[in-house]
Amino acid sequence: MKIALIVAMDLERGIGRDNDLMWHMPNDMKFFKDTTKGEIVVMGRKNYDSIPEKYRPLPGRENVVLTRTAGFEAENCQIFNSLEACMEFYKNETERTVFIIGGGQIYKLALEAGIIDEMYITHINHKYGADTFFPDFDLKKWTVETIMKQDIDEKHKASFGVMKYSRR
Repeated sequence: MKIALIVAMDLERGIGRDNDLMWHMPNDMKFFKDTTKGEIVVMGRKNYDSIPEKYRPLPGRENVVLTRTAGFEAENCQIFNSLEACMEFYKNETERTVFIIGGGQIYKLALEAGIIDEMYITHINHKYGADTFFPDFDLKKWTVETIMKQDIDEKHKASFGVMKYSRR
C-alpha cells in the first residue's frame, strides 16, 4: 500500500479558515484533481463537510471519511472511526494510492503515525490569516523535487510551487 498526502498551504503553513479554503487557485485545483483521480482520498468529517454538496463525494475517487461521530453516514463513502481502522481496511491495496487530503487533525495523525510515503505540498507565496495549519515535519527525512510552478496571472492572485516530498 502506498500512502501519500496532498495539501496546499500558505507562507504561515495555513491550510484553512472557518472550515473553508482561503484562496482560489485553478491550476492547483487541477493538479489536485489530476493527482487524486482514480485513487482513494481520506479526509476528516469537517473536511468532507467543507466540500460543496454538488462535489460530494469527490467524483472519480473512492472517498473515505474519518469521524468519531457515531452513526455518521455519507452517501457513496467509506466511513471509519480511526485512521488505524482505515489503514487496516486498505492494507492489501496495490493498485491505488491512498491520499490523505486533510484537514489539519488528519494530517497530524498521519504524520505522527509515520505512514506517509510521499507528500505533494503546494507552497503558496502569500499569507491568508488561517486558523488551521499544516503540522511541522522533519525535512531531513524527505527528498524534495519541484513538480510545478505557477506565477501570478489573471486567474492566480499569488504565485505557488508544488513540491513532491519522498521519504528517504
